[in-house]
Amino acid sequence: MIPIRVPKEDKDEIIADLQNFFYEERGEEIGSLAAEQLLDHMMKQFAPYIYNQAVRDAKTAVNEKMLQIEDELYALERPVNRR
Repeated sequence: MIPIRVPKEDKDEIIADLQNFFYEERGEEIGSLAAEQLLDHMMKQFAPYIYNQAVRDAKTAVNEKMLQIEDELYALERPVNRR
């Protein structure tokens, strides 16, 4: 699987959020290196699950749209007069 790349600015913000979470929820201070390693680990572990769910969601959305298009195309058909 291709690793997920996060822009540096976004990654820095997520790292700061992780540090803040540890401080507020656990009363622990972790450095930016530890927070970055935790983030990298979490992304490596959870990304496939999140990605697969996103693919399933996209598939569902596409299938729903295809059904709508099929209904709309059916509605465009003209009756045929048979003699």
